Parts: sequence; C-alpha cells; structure tokens
Amino acid sequence: MKKIIFILSLFLLSNNCLAAGSSDGNYKTDLYKAAKKLILKAKKLEKKDKVEKALTLYSKAYDKLIKAYDKDKKNPDILNYLGYTLRKTGDFEKAEAYYLKGLELDAEHLGINEYLGELYVQTNRIDLAKKRLDVLKNCNCEEYEELKELIENK
Repeated sequence: MKKIIFILSLFLLSNNCLAAGSSDGNYKTDLYKAAKKLILKAKKLEKKDKVEKALTLYSKAYDKLIKAYDKDKKNPDILNYLGYTLRKTGDFEKAEAYYLKGLELDAEHLGINEYLGELYVQTNRIDLAKKRLDVLKNCNCEEYEELKELIENK
C-alpha cells in the first residue's frame, strides 16, 4: 500500500510540475500584454512632452516584444508593435522590416498599415504612405482617418 501511495504521490507531483512549466502560451501572451501596457503609457508620456521617459518605456516594451516574437513568429500584432517601438525610438529601417513581415502574415492589418504609412510620411515617402492609405480606405476606421490627416498635413 505504501508503494502505491508513493507512486501516486510522484505522479501527482510530476503533473503539477508539468502544469506549472507548460504555461508557454500564457508567457508569450503575458509578454505581449505587458509590452502593450508599456506602449500605452509611453504614448501618454509623449503627449505630455516627457519624451525621455517615453523612449525608456518603448525600449522596455521592445525587449518584451522580442521575447514574445521568439515564442510566436506568426502573430502580426507582435510585429506591429515591434515596428512601432522601433519607429518611436528612431530605428526606421528595422521598424519597416517588422511592419513588412507583419503584412506578409496579414496584408489587411489596420495597425500595421497605419503605422507603416506613418513611417513612410516620417521618411518623406508620401507615395508609399498613400498606398497604405489606399489599403485602409474601406475600413471605416480611425486608422484611415489618422493616416489621411497626417498625409494631408505633410
């Protein structure tokens, strides 16, 4: 009887360890959510002209997003925010690469199309920005309106 209890205890203990270690899916989701929170805080700081603090948060968000991307290469939302954080910290070339990878996964992704269009405006490639706007034209969404306004004010 003691042997059975011992074996049963080992079995239950190993199942608990496996359950605790198999949260890989949650880990990447948690990383993404934490990064998104940092990005939203950074945006608010930018609006208050606290640029240095915002840049710090964008960098921290980027670090989390890279870890999330290592776990999930098929998530266009992660690629969108990787591009966004890089664009905000001034690395336009790398940002563009992540945006384009995201569009390979989802050519209609609203955020990527808007943010890539913004990058094109920032780098004086208005014709390319207008192509992103064209993708968004039928979405009836704020992404279209924001990019349109940015292009018109250039």
